[in-house]
Amino acid sequence: MPYFHKKITGKRLLKMREDFCGTGQISCEWAKKSKEHLAVGLDICEETLEYARTVNQASLAPDAQKRVRFLNQNVLKPTREKFDAIGAHNFSFFIFHEREQLLEYARAAYASLVKGGTFFLELAGGPGFVKAESEATEVKVPGYGKVKYVWEQHQYDPLRAINDYSIHFQLPDGTWMNDVFTYHWRLWGVRDVREVLKEVGFKRSVVLWQLDDDQGEGTSEYRRLEEADDCETWLAYVVGVKE
Repeated sequence: MPYFHKKITGKRLLKMREDFCGTGQISCEWAKKSKEHLAVGLDICEETLEYARTVNQASLAPDAQKRVRFLNQNVLKPTREKFDAIGAHNFSFFIFHEREQLLEYARAAYASLVKGGTFFLELAGGPGFVKAESEATEVKVPGYGKVKYVWEQHQYDPLRAINDYSIHFQLPDGTWMNDVFTYHWRLWGVRDVREVLKEVGFKRSVVLWQLDDDQGEGTSEYRRLEEADDCETWLAYVVGVKE
C-alpha cells in the first residue's frame, strides 16, 4: 500500500484504516514502522477484536501500542476520523452480495478519506478460483507440531456469481477440524468495482495486477495495468483515488 499510494498520489501514507480487520495483524505491523505510522482497525466481531487487542496489540512495544486502535464498527458507517488510505484485504468485501451494499460501503470509505486518499480493494478471480477442489499444505507450528491446512472451494453458482469456501485443519494427533472458517462470497469483477467507485465519487481508479514468476506462480509484485491476459487464477487490487 505505501509504495503505490506514493506512486499514485505523490504523498506519504501514514494514517491507515484496516477494514474487516479481524485479529488486526496488518494494523499492528503498520504501527511498527515508525512513530508517525498510525492505524485503526474496524470489525463487527468483538470476540475477534479482543484477541487483536490482548494478543497482537499487546505484543507491540508500548509506544507502538498507542498508535493502534480497534473499533467495533460496521464498515458501512463512515468514521469521523479521516485516513490517508483504507484497505479491504483478503477479498473481505466479497461478503457484500448486492450492488447496493457495495455502493454503500464505497460511499462510507470515500467519506472517511482525506483529499488525496486511496481506497485499496483486493480481488481474486479466474477459472482456478471457482472450480470445486481442495488443496492441502502442511505447516509447522512451533511448540505444537505439523498441522495440515486445507483450503476447499465448493461448487460455483455462475448465475449469482457466488461461491463458498472453507478452511479445515488436521492436528498433529490426527484430530480433524472441519469448517473452522467458512466464506460465502460474491466474486466481484474488476470492472464492476471500478464502476461502483466512479459512481460514488472516486474520479480515478487504478488496477494493480499481481505478476507471476517463470513457473506461473504468483509473486509479491504488482503492476499497474489497463489490460491483462487471461490466466487460471489472478489477484489484483482496485484502488480508488479521492481527488
